[in-house]
Order: sequence, then structure tokens, then C-alpha cells
Amino acid sequence: MSPDPYPLPFLDSARLADLAVRHADAYQAAKPFPHVVLDDFLPASSVDQLISEFPGPEEIDWQRFENPREKKLASKSFEDLGPFTRMQLAELNGASFLVFLERLTGIGGLMPDPYFWGGGLHQLPVGGMLEVHADFNWHDHLRLHRRLNVLIYLNPDWPDSYGGHLELWSRDMSRCEQRVLPIANRCVIFTTTDQSYHGNPEPVTCPQDRTRKSIALYYYTREQPPGAEPIEHSTLFQRRPAPDAQG
Repeated sequence: MSPDPYPLPFLDSARLADLAVRHADAYQAAKPFPHVVLDDFLPASSVDQLISEFPGPEEIDWQRFENPREKKLASKSFEDLGPFTRMQLAELNGASFLVFLERLTGIGGLMPDPYFWGGGLHQLPVGGMLEVHADFNWHDHLRLHRRLNVLIYLNPDWPDSYGGHLELWSRDMSRCEQRVLPIANRCVIFTTTDQSYHGNPEPVTCPQDRTRKSIALYYYTREQPPGAEPIEHSTLFQRRPAPDAQG
């Protein structure tokens, strides 16, 4: 029998349980909305394999967004992705990972999106950006309410000067309260509501032969978020204040 070409297991359930216990309180107390930033999230061998399989801008049929609010590429088809990437995404949609997310966030009854609607692989070339926004709140096919985002970055040797920071903004859009550099194997998890304003609005300035790479996964429940208005909406883009007006 030939050796398994992929490093197994991908995720350590005991380690995930420990992360959930250690970060649950801080997650709930985080500002401007519940979130956590976790470094060295996946096994290093898994990250190396994901990076090696990540398709370039011309290698698959990407969904391309190019307008004043966003310039990015998003994967269209699960079948376009490499075999290891497919297995990793399937595991991140699996029961063990859902249990971790529920323990960490306090949101019960989470369900994954097997269709990766809006999620999957994302890629930003030089000049790529995504204006600050609150996410769409309803999965029309699954008939579920969106509750949680998981972002895993795949950018080794990514200095601050390359930009592409994830920004988390205050509820009144008066100021950016946190900027997260998208370095390799950094995971950001946050609760999505109509006021969880975030984005990477400053254009990426990496060399022409590099792109900002990430995995985006969204999770849902039958129940809408507490206190939310029962109104289905698409992405809610926000206008940022002028730099000299920020607190």
C-alpha cells in the first residue's frame, strides 16, 4: 500500500477544546463585537499543503468582483480545488469543528454551509480591497440565519507594508478598533450581526507576483441572532469617515 500523501489528522480535537475554554470569555468581551484572533491555528504541514494547492488568478474560473466597493476573486466550484483543500474544507464543516465553535462563541445549533455560498477560497491581487460592511444575514437555499465567520489566512512572509489588513469597526462607524495583518495560519473568528462592520478597505500593495489568500467559512442557525430585525438583506456596505474625523 502506498503511503498517504496527506498529513493526518488535520485538526486536534483536544487542542480545539482547550482553545475554546481558554478564549471563550475573551471572545464574548471583545470589542467592537465578539471575536478572536488565533495564530498557528492549523498544523504547519496542513498550511503548507493548502498554500501549495491554492490556485493562481488564472488557474481556475474565479468569480471576479471589480467595482468601487470590492476588488477580489472568490472560488466558484468545490471541484476546482485541490484534493487536500477539499478535505480540509470538509473537516472545517464537520462535527468536531462545529463543537469547538459552539464552545468558543456560545452560539448553539451551528450548521455549516456545504455549498460555500460566498465562502471557500478568496484572493486579492495588487490593488484588491473590500470596503467595510456587515454581511448578508440569510442563506436563501438553506433557509438559515448567518451567525459566524471563520477566516484563515494563507500568506507567508507578509509584512505590514503589504497591507490587506482586516479591519473591525465600531458600531457607529466612527473608528477602526482593530486591524489584523493576514499572515499565514492566522485565524479570525467573529460573530456576524447587522452591526459587525468589517472589511479590508485599504488596497493590497504586495508585489505583482503575490496575492492576499484566505479561506472563508460561514456558519448558520435556525434561529436569528438575539435582538435582530427579521429583515433579510444582502451585504450592507458602510461609508468610512475621513481620516481626520476618526477618533
